[in-house]
Amino acid sequence: MNLRDPRLATTMRLLTATAVLVGVILDASGDSTVLSLLPYFTIQSSIAYGVFAAWAASRSWRGDLTTPAPLKGAVTLYVTITGLVFHLVLDNPASGFAQLGVHRTPAEAVANQLLHTVVPLLAVLDWLVFDERGRFKWRYALYWLAFPLFYLGFALVRGLIVDKYPYPFLDVNDLGYGGVAQSAVFFALAFYLLALLFVVIDRVPAALRRRRAPEQVEA
Repeated sequence: MNLRDPRLATTMRLLTATAVLVGVILDASGDSTVLSLLPYFTIQSSIAYGVFAAWAASRSWRGDLTTPAPLKGAVTLYVTITGLVFHLVLDNPASGFAQLGVHRTPAEAVANQLLHTVVPLLAVLDWLVFDERGRFKWRYALYWLAFPLFYLGFALVRGLIVDKYPYPFLDVNDLGYGGVAQSAVFFALAFYLLALLFVVIDRVPAALRRRRAPEQVEA
């Protein structure tokens, strides 16, 4: 079976886009609305990836698996951040920022898993299975931090206006600006290291293949 079959890629990408759509709709089925959910990084990154996945599916349907490498890396990184922050920070009892005991309706619980677990896993799997290696450049890791940094500024400015912050590690009322600055530095470093890991995973196999190629020719 050819894993890089365009039909398989199309199916997975449509499935991912559907998971995003269903997740957002279910998340807004309770007291929240889509508009009130938009300030969350989870929703912004998921919608961005859902739109990307639908567009990528239209390309693979025509037999073209490729998408722009910087864009693919960016949206994949952002939903990966969404999943990791949720599971390691917000849903982790050992974390100082854990949000445990949050009441969710069954629909919201399903949405929570779709957006924080299913979509990130499908996104990473899509990248690992369907993308050719060796397309990421080292500088991309730095470029990809632009959106998280923009989001930080957005969350803080919005918090000044509405006196509400989307995540506990950005809550100026509890942490003060000094505490939020420490959180921001920590997360920025973690996200940069994660972005570098993406580049390493992308580049190392390609570099090894190029190194083996002359040896095979000589043999």
